Amino acid sequence: MLEPVETTAQVEGRLRDKFGRAITDLRVSVTDRCNYKCVYCRTGNEGPQYTELAIQDYIRMVQVFVSLGVEKIRLTGGEPLLRSGLVEMVREVAAMRTAYLPDGTFADGMGVPLDIALTTNGHLLEGLAQPLKDAGLNRVTVSMDAVDAETFAAITRVPRSFDKVLAGIRKAQAVGLGPVKVNCVLLRGFNDGQIEQFAEFSRREGVIVRFIEWMPLEEDRSWKLESVISMKEIMGRLNAYRPLVELAPHASSETAKRFTFDDGIGEIGIIAPVTRPFCGHCSRVRLTSDGKIRTCLFSQSDHDLYGEMVRGGTDAELAAYIRTMVMRKEARHHIGEPGFEKPSRNMVHIGG
Repeated sequence: MLEPVETTAQVEGRLRDKFGRAITDLRVSVTDRCNYKCVYCRTGNEGPQYTELAIQDYIRMVQVFVSLGVEKIRLTGGEPLLRSGLVEMVREVAAMRTAYLPDGTFADGMGVPLDIALTTNGHLLEGLAQPLKDAGLNRVTVSMDAVDAETFAAITRVPRSFDKVLAGIRKAQAVGLGPVKVNCVLLRGFNDGQIEQFAEFSRREGVIVRFIEWMPLEEDRSWKLESVISMKEIMGRLNAYRPLVELAPHASSETAKRFTFDDGIGEIGIIAPVTRPFCGHCSRVRLTSDGKIRTCLFSQSDHDLYGEMVRGGTDAELAAYIRTMVMRKEARHHIGEPGFEKPSRNMVHIGG
């Protein structure tokens, strides 16, 4: 169990929480609209309801996070490719690579490490991959829960979309946004028959497939532990298909256990927040589409950074607010434990 470390909440320098974890990753939701109604996320019955800020508002908040040493920005939704101005936002965030050092000082020409990524369902990706790459996007992750059109349509509840997503993945690879990661949330009885097909897909298409255990973040509160396909079960299926070889993690905060096959072709990641939590190395916070900081996917509350900004907060005041809220970051989630409470928002309204 994590214990608070001896530290001062307002120490200048790298952003850390009270457990000493460096906060280097920021997920920014630019919309909670989505053009899919995936069965593990949406009820399929809700009417239009979404919140979006002006693109420049997101850019200012991101800029403050970067000044505090955040090195990875992931743009999410909802479906971020629905947002007008997204390419321009990527361009402006990319420009921060030559603007800010972790202590907040201006450093024109000196540069800072800043990785900019995007998570999308891929439906609109084919036409936007090149403009996003040209604007400065580094990488793309595509949420894709089946590799056959019929199962894909049943999960997303959107017909005739599979070929568009496949074309988007291939275009992203072609323009240099790869290796593309393909995320698959597995649900027993829906797409658990796709595991071996995804392994073949990784080997054939040159993408990194990542299986994700289903988490209780859906709108209709239908999550049950018995519906989760565990990491152990996934590995058993994959090893029966072809022997796995574990790969070393890129960083201690990496969420996925990484594998290739015995011939070195293909890469599989398994993200197991339910059966093998990785909270002790968590390096991320989230900014929702309405400008709230969420320190954990399973937080019961969030913190209104946008509200501080519209009330006239200076960049220094916003930075101080972020530091204070990060110090409240939870030690871990409690999925599956007695008394567990689902988060105050659903995934589509939090941002991936």
